[in-house]
Amino acid sequence: MTAPRKLRVAVLFGGRSAEHEISLLSARFVVSALDRDRFDPVLVGIDKSGRWLLQEEALLLAAARDPRLAKLNPDRPDVALVAHPSEGGDASLAIAGGPPTGLDVVFPVLHGPLGEDGCVQGLLELAGVPYVGAGVLGSAVGMDKDVMKRLLAAAELPMVPYRTIRRPAWDRARDAEITAAEATAGYPSFVKPANMGSSVGVSRATSREELARAVDLAFEYDTKVIVEQGVPNAREVECSVLGNDEPIASIPGEIRIDHADGFYSYAAKYLDETGATIRIPADLSPAQATAVQLLAIETFRALECAGLARVDFFLSPAGDLYVNEINTLPGFTAISMYPKLWEASGVSAKELVSRLVDLAIDRAATRRKLKTTA
Repeated sequence: MTAPRKLRVAVLFGGRSAEHEISLLSARFVVSALDRDRFDPVLVGIDKSGRWLLQEEALLLAAARDPRLAKLNPDRPDVALVAHPSEGGDASLAIAGGPPTGLDVVFPVLHGPLGEDGCVQGLLELAGVPYVGAGVLGSAVGMDKDVMKRLLAAAELPMVPYRTIRRPAWDRARDAEITAAEATAGYPSFVKPANMGSSVGVSRATSREELARAVDLAFEYDTKVIVEQGVPNAREVECSVLGNDEPIASIPGEIRIDHADGFYSYAAKYLDETGATIRIPADLSPAQATAVQLLAIETFRALECAGLARVDFFLSPAGDLYVNEINTLPGFTAISMYPKLWEASGVSAKELVSRLVDLAIDRAATRRKLKTTA
């Protein structure tokens, strides 16, 4: 009896966002966890200029833990995704100087704009190839914290007060925008680019002067900025979600911040080995843990997500739970909460990656059953 053909999984990583290096570390984890009895990986790196390059597995797996040292090999062949729709929904990867390679599914391990915001997802939809994670809509609203919060408000899910500042208003009336943000968020407040992740461009403000500097910094990364009310002495709780129409939630985890920044900053996450302590499971009562899991699934559904997401919460000293944000393509590094929470929930890295690929294929098969003619 002939063994079933292995599925070719294109692992897509890098990208043009400020989270490029983190993406490389995430891709290393995913590639190392792929079940080689079922899948053959094809590694595609996107450099910061937007070139798609075939990459070598050995180089990726040897990447340093420090994101500042993670790099693509720029001397590898250029590649392009070519749509070859068929009954199986396959696509091909055209490789400069070589024969094309067929693809069965794409695992986009891309963080931030032009990777997590629906752009790549739209390209993959047009190519007719299954892909891991949320679709165009879920990816876009999950990336844009302003739109995300509007949908959470419409679903009546709890979140902290916030104000959105747009670049033209900031340039025209900075003092008025600061005053309005102070009235809504007070101090301490947290300032974030609306479309970014990995804490890039995020600052904590405790005064008018700090708020102004924080907004200026955030505008270096996006044209829209969020100012959120801080929750004094809040605990940061995270929960991983897995599934399509019937998602399940992991046990919750907690992040204890030990870094000088005083919050889960980029430096605390990736540059300081003692910057944060992860506690899995979180020190919660059974009722609190269940509330986190249910709210994570509600958030996942309200934002039209699929495949995977990590939902982050604030838990106040009084026991109030607030949705902070969702990550539709959360980090997959060796220290990332998404795989760690599933491992603690009884799902190994190998099983997790396999289930994500299977969910992508199932979702694509369901969508292919839809009519395309009137």
